[in-house]
Amino acid sequence: MGGSDARALSRSLLDICRMRKLTIATAESCTGGLVAGALTEIPGSSDVIDRGFVTYSNNAKRAMLGVKLVTLDSFGAVSKETATAMAIGALERADTDLAVSITGIAGPGGATPGKPVGLVHFAAAARDGRLIHRECRFGAIGRSSVRQRSVVEALRMLMELARGPKPPAKVRRESISRLRPRAARAPTRRTSERRRTTAPVKPSPKKT
Repeated sequence: MGGSDARALSRSLLDICRMRKLTIATAESCTGGLVAGALTEIPGSSDVIDRGFVTYSNNAKRAMLGVKLVTLDSFGAVSKETATAMAIGALERADTDLAVSITGIAGPGGATPGKPVGLVHFAAAARDGRLIHRECRFGAIGRSSVRQRSVVEALRMLMELARGPKPPAKVRRESISRLRPRAARAPTRRTSERRRTTAPVKPSPKKT
């Protein structure tokens, strides 16, 4: 599993996205732009690939993708929560149809208790509200191998979303809000309007 797998997957993914008029953004940490590189190596990829974010540091994840400090402090850079926030942030900032994120520990150093070398979290998000996450534990197979296998996994996840149903454009624009955590929900406009138009309740007269 290596460069030939990535090239074949990249060609297939670009063909499907081109046929379905889908665009892609990537958000990468441990792979340092290798997913975007694999896709843009294919001639004619510019009609599908919009941009790639290389967010190696936590500051970059916050500044470029909007990952919250509390997420990084609570769960760490290598986590489901951070990977999910990275994918959603890329989708929002690039205004594409699909986005994929990768954050992991390629090694040889960087392991912490519970997070060994070779641990990589992936997330892929679609503008229609679909979101998938995967955790892979590749093991200490070498930095280059972890990165190459991560590229292949990210391309597979994009392929999974690209093959799914494509709703109308209006639905795609509105559905991205569903990806945000429930805790961040704001009251709907309809509820606010209903509260404004409700007449205040008058207090009943005091009995003497």
